[in-house]
Amino acid sequence: MSAPVGQHVGFGIFANYRGPDPDQLVEDARDAERLGFDLFALSDHLHGDRATWEPWTALGFLAAATTRITLATDVLGLPYRAPAVLAKMAETLDRLSRGRLVLGLGTGGYEAEFAAFGLSTRSPGQKVAALDEAVQVITSLWQRPTTTFVGRHFAVHDARIEPRPAHRIPVWLGTYGPRALTVTGRLADGWLPSLQRLGLAEASELRKTVRSAARAAGRDPDTLTCACNVQVVMDSRRGAGGPVVAGSSQAVAEQLAALVRAGFTFPLLFGLDDAETRERFATEVMPLVRAEFARA
Repeated sequence: MSAPVGQHVGFGIFANYRGPDPDQLVEDARDAERLGFDLFALSDHLHGDRATWEPWTALGFLAAATTRITLATDVLGLPYRAPAVLAKMAETLDRLSRGRLVLGLGTGGYEAEFAAFGLSTRSPGQKVAALDEAVQVITSLWQRPTTTFVGRHFAVHDARIEPRPAHRIPVWLGTYGPRALTVTGRLADGWLPSLQRLGLAEASELRKTVRSAARAAGRDPDTLTCACNVQVVMDSRRGAGGPVVAGSSQAVAEQLAALVRAGFTFPLLFGLDDAETRERFATEVMPLVRAEFARA
């Protein structure tokens, strides 16, 4: 399947682990903005022996330090925050950033993190059901004056947030199983898998499930953004292998163009950790990929 001619290709930086220096975090985000990247994302792994950022606090900090670049969570672990509270958190950050938020949300795949923090864990089926309910609660609070919702995992009663968002905040779901992919197609604005887990061939097959679910829900599947997390190694001595995009600038551009042709039009890149590598990618790779799909 080919991406249509005239398709805008978005590029994001997935700052999976950055720390503990806040000045470096701001420098990375500002550098990404200067170089023409479209999005800067933080993960939501709060437990462990590596320095991480709690994403909401950090993204609020970055909203004040940047002016154009979209800010995203990639992706939030659902057990950490109640959906109704998350709806207000997202509205606030979107307002503070003047409309620059993408809410990336997942079921929460690392049980040890939640157990360490004393949070309850769910079975795989319960995780999918909880994600479904959470997206319904969040979007209803954004769209309606009041929301009452009673599910198996979440309930709100005559809940309201003010102000409600001035526009639809995009919700991207990081999902993998058949039921979760169906939730994505039915309710979300985008799908955000990691190619480290899937590889392009499997991701392309699962994308069909997302799009079929969107059609079944009466939605236009072309309105869903298919993004992906992908590791990039800018090194001409290394060839591509497995889920890693690697090689010379030309080789990296060709591999990313293959992602776009498969329908993944918004790659979020990790591995571009230093300023020199980001500069090379922005000046030598991004123009090649964008030019291919912008041709009339």
